[in-house]
Amino acid sequence: MKDGFIRVACGSFPMKLANVPANADQIIALAKEASEAHAQVLVLSELCLTGYTIEDLFFQRRVLNEAKSQLLRIVEETEDLDLFLTIGMPIDYHNQLYNCAVMLHRGEILGVVPKINVPNYHEFYEARHFASGRDVDTFIEIADQEVPFTPYQIFEDVNHPWIKIGVEICEDVWAADTPSTHLCLAGATLIVNPSASNDLTGKADYRRLLISATSARLVCGYAYANAGLGESTTDVVFSGHHIIAENGTHLAETEYTDGLIYADMDLQKIQSERLEMTTYTNEEDYDTVLFAFDDCDLELNRYYDPHPFVPSAKEARIARCEEVFRIQTQALMQRLVASHSTKAVVGISGGLDSTLALLVVTRAFMNLGYPAEDIIAITMPCFGTTSRTKNNALTLMEELGVTSKTIDIGEAVMKHFADIGHDPDVHDVTYENCQARERTQVLMDIANQVGGLVIGTGDLSEVALGWSTYNGDHMSMYGVNCSVPKTLVRYLVDYVSSLYQGEVLEATLQDILHTPVSPELLPAQDNEIVQKTEDIVGPYELHDFFLYHHARFHHEPLKMLRIAEIAYQGVYDHETIKKWLTLFYRRFFTQQFKRSCIPDGPKVGTVALSPRGDLRMPSDADVTMWLNALNGTD
Repeated sequence: MKDGFIRVACGSFPMKLANVPANADQIIALAKEASEAHAQVLVLSELCLTGYTIEDLFFQRRVLNEAKSQLLRIVEETEDLDLFLTIGMPIDYHNQLYNCAVMLHRGEILGVVPKINVPNYHEFYEARHFASGRDVDTFIEIADQEVPFTPYQIFEDVNHPWIKIGVEICEDVWAADTPSTHLCLAGATLIVNPSASNDLTGKADYRRLLISATSARLVCGYAYANAGLGESTTDVVFSGHHIIAENGTHLAETEYTDGLIYADMDLQKIQSERLEMTTYTNEEDYDTVLFAFDDCDLELNRYYDPHPFVPSAKEARIARCEEVFRIQTQALMQRLVASHSTKAVVGISGGLDSTLALLVVTRAFMNLGYPAEDIIAITMPCFGTTSRTKNNALTLMEELGVTSKTIDIGEAVMKHFADIGHDPDVHDVTYENCQARERTQVLMDIANQVGGLVIGTGDLSEVALGWSTYNGDHMSMYGVNCSVPKTLVRYLVDYVSSLYQGEVLEATLQDILHTPVSPELLPAQDNEIVQKTEDIVGPYELHDFFLYHHARFHHEPLKMLRIAEIAYQGVYDHETIKKWLTLFYRRFFTQQFKRSCIPDGPKVGTVALSPRGDLRMPSDADVTMWLNALNGTD
């Protein structure tokens, strides 16, 4: 259970209708198979001990008695397994028959959950056989054990309290008021569902959407095990459509085959997500049934997207870029209208961030019907500027039809060096920051001259790392890129480039895309960039990965290291990832003072660092605990 992970399995087997001993054999075999695969939870299909489709044979005393006998055998045969096993069987109680899920662990029956929503429509006439368990809340004796018999119970691992399992059965998840809703509000982090949902044209898509949406709405893990191919086909067909989902994400799925599927869930992440949801209220009317898993350090079989801000599928990526660009544009339009500004000032370096900002400004002006020439775009070459970036900046401005200005700040910076007594041959932080602050001063003063807004160009990755000069490029009147990570900026520029296919502007944007990321504050050598940002702070793809998981899920440092190694297997080794993760933590904490006073700007995704809403953090917070944990010295 290290780092909050748990391996969950769902499955079915070739059903022997009404042959309870044969079905018990297969249940025991699957339980042992799942345990050998290091699964901690196994969910089998609805009424799997007898078969779901035996109809009036449910009334046969031979079936009901044999089910109880075989349950006792299953308990005995699995008592050495550290496995939370969910099986389905009919149970008679007080002159009623109930469709139940029975939960076992290490030879103990933890509880019995009766189905609440019993269907009686179309091809399902369960109400002919089964009563609803809605009002059941008692204890029963079964397999020589007295156990709770109610749908209102949650199974909690005392050794790993983030593992809280709730149970609903098939139709329950299709109901308007699902039991899983209340189970999750009572603390359940994983819902298991033994089900028998037949196959119809289009139904698999709906079922897939239903389970995914339920796990997303409830912020939970969801394990759905459906009846398989051995069920009767007198009128309907069952496909063994098993689904394992986590907070809206499909982890595993199979259809038209019997056997087991597995997925590794992160239930600590589920807990973390809920902590930030003030609308996730608590319900107390549920019994807690305790059990104890052993500790287990899984060798994770789980995918982590190395670029969590950028969809991997091309169509989804294009749609994301279109949406983000629209949000940026709409945000700037509102700010221009609200401030009665019809002019904007943007510093253009020939790099990705300033290019994206200018593209956003031109689209906003076009939508508002403002003339492009009222956008004042300024390139300010200095000691590190290369002809490539300068020419790209000038061409970009010309192609977009904005007012272009070139202001060489070299002489002003040299004068400032003289004023403060700085040796221009000393290429230290003062040498670099004087240039950045001079550029910001020029932008601000020209904005005053024309009555416009200075549009900031810094992106989310730079905000996270504090990779900006305080009161230099750190400052603007509105920052359109402030919540766009560096890994997404590139795709946004590429997306806009595609809108100008065949034009000169497309070629310019493509060349900008292939220019190394650099602040160009150190002197160029042979007209080539010598100061490459990623050589200094590390790969932006790593920092964006760290940022996403740190801000969204608040992982422990060693867990962050672990999942990064999975995401970047074969790309970066352990020491490289650890090196840049250490730097990420140091900079993220020490640079909060810059974030505390950043300009307004639009939030475009789930991760943003505005001090006004998304990250309220003291500027003097101590990073020691995170670094100690990462180094194993806490």
